[in-house]
Formats: sequence, C-alpha cells, structure tokens
Amino acid sequence: MAATKTLTASCRCKSVQFTVTIPTECLPLNVHLCHCSLCRYTHGTPCSFHAPLPYGVEPQFIAPSSLEKLTSYQHLASKATGYFCSTCGCQIGGLGSQWTISTAIFDANREDEGIWKFNAHMLPNSAPDGGLAAVFSDIDGHKLQTENLGLSPQAIAGSDSQPPDPESKELLAQCHCGGVSFTIARPSEEFIASPAGKEWISPLDKSKWLASMDLCDDCRLVNGTHVVSWMFVSVDHITPRLPKDLLIGSAKGYRSMKDVLRVFCGTCGATIFYHCDERPNIVDVAMGILRAPEGAMAENWSVWRAGRPSWPENGMRYHAGFSRALIEGMKQWGAERGHPQEFKLA
Repeated sequence: MAATKTLTASCRCKSVQFTVTIPTECLPLNVHLCHCSLCRYTHGTPCSFHAPLPYGVEPQFIAPSSLEKLTSYQHLASKATGYFCSTCGCQIGGLGSQWTISTAIFDANREDEGIWKFNAHMLPNSAPDGGLAAVFSDIDGHKLQTENLGLSPQAIAGSDSQPPDPESKELLAQCHCGGVSFTIARPSEEFIASPAGKEWISPLDKSKWLASMDLCDDCRLVNGTHVVSWMFVSVDHITPRLPKDLLIGSAKGYRSMKDVLRVFCGTCGATIFYHCDERPNIVDVAMGILRAPEGAMAENWSVWRAGRPSWPENGMRYHAGFSRALIEGMKQWGAERGHPQEFKLA
C-alpha cells in the first residue's frame, strides 16, 4: 500500500473537525492565496488560503461534526460550493470538481514539515493595489507565481455584489451576499479631540482610521485564513447605528472568550467584527469586506501599523515561513508607502 499522511483540522469552537489522508507522494500540497473579490468578501480577510486536495481525497468528518452540519454558500460567479462552521464562522474550504481546503486550521499538524508549499498569488488584479501580493512575493525562499488566469481586472471583480463608489464620502463595508452592509464615516472633529481620539487616531493623518494585520490563533480559527486585517473604528461612525450585540442583517455572533464577541455573516460566512468589552466604543472591522476603490489595503481610509502584526508569535508558531514573509513585507511596504512602523493599540 502507498504511504499516506493524515492531517487533522478543527475550527475555533470545535464544532467542525475532520481528517484528510494524503498520499505522501502528493506532498507538499500547493497553497494558493486567492485575492479575488469572492474570496475576500466571503472570508472578510485580505485573501483566502486554499490547497486543492488530490482527486478522490475528501474530508472525513469526526462525529458529531458532519458536512450536513456546515453552512454552505454558492454564488453564480463560483463553480464551487463553500462551507463554513455554523457556530463560529470558520471557512473550511469548498467543493467543485475536487475538494479545496482552508490551510489555516490544521493545528494538530503544525509541527510537521513538508505538508504545505505556498505556491501562488491568484487573481491579485481583483484589487487595484494588489493587496498582499504587493507586500511579499516569496515564502521560505520560494518565489510565488502570480496568476490572473488571463482575465481583466473588470472580469475578476465581476463577483462584487456591489462595486465601490469612488465619489462616496463614506466607506462601504459589505459581505459577499450583501446580508451585512454598513458605511463608515471619517473621524469627526469631536472624536479627534476626545481622549479616545488621541488613542485611536494617528497624528500622521487624522482623517483616517488605524489598521493592522493580525496573526492571532483565535482569528485564524474563526475565519480559516492565516491572517486577518482590522480597521479600528469608533462605533458612532458606523451607519446604520449598531445595536449592542452588533448583529445587523444576516450577522451571527460567537464569543471566543467571555469578554470577546466575534461577528460573521450567517449566509456567506464573512468575518465582520471583533469587539472586546474593555473598549466598548471601538469595533474592529474586518477589512476584507471593505469596498475601497483603491484596493484591499484601503489606504485612503487607513494608517497601517507596518512594523509588526498583532500576535506575531502565534503566526510564527503556526507557519513561520508565511509569517516571516508577511512581517518583513509589511515593514518594507509600509516604509515605501509612508505608514508608521509602530503605534500603540489600546
């Protein structure tokens, strides 16, 4: 019998657990970072992280979890059906002609070597600024391919449920299905002058909100990607006014800790908000759902902490090669784009 390797996956709440058994001759699995708008708006992250499984290999769910207990989402722009955890929102992967799995949920195998090979930036032209494809181009010394599949930026962006309005004075945030939709205003003069404004507004540009990459384990396991980007916004600058539980439209909530509420779309699975009780008037907005005309980094609206992501030690423990590429890439990208290397997050 051919040698095999069994990998074990789990979401943050552990409602979804499964194994995949891979012939060792098929390892490492090629990982692609997909920047298309469908992936960004269904994950709420800068891109998705997927690896196609060999034909015939399927997830084997560990009872009581099962495929039937996941929430499925399919859009006309996609040939595959995506699946996410109905409890915490973690994106698991998708099924088309073969299974494609999210590569960020295999903590049981994070000490193992030779499983993943980050291979390509897929469809970076979906975002005018290139998103993470403009931040780093190689991982562990391996040059990532750039593949737009011969499509124009307009064709790639065709899955947007609502395209951005370059003339708008507010920033639209909307998941892929449109079930969660709101706008963000620029910092008001009153907020800038307040004590909170001194903590959450950069003196470099007081018309923008602070933003940061985040490599924390909990974030990774509730969205199914290796990194999420957050914009830190005062709740009274969001329209419509958010209720106390932050659940608007098709949103669902999950408490990853007693004082931490995470919100995702119950229809398409997109990460929407992070909120903690110790700073009740600030909400972290998942930047993958922002419809900034300039691109995924939303630089016309954000001042980035470029020197380091949040929780870098978590990212280094899960996948050091990717995390190093992101950290070093953001330092260089930020220096070139005029973003500070550091600021304090309250």
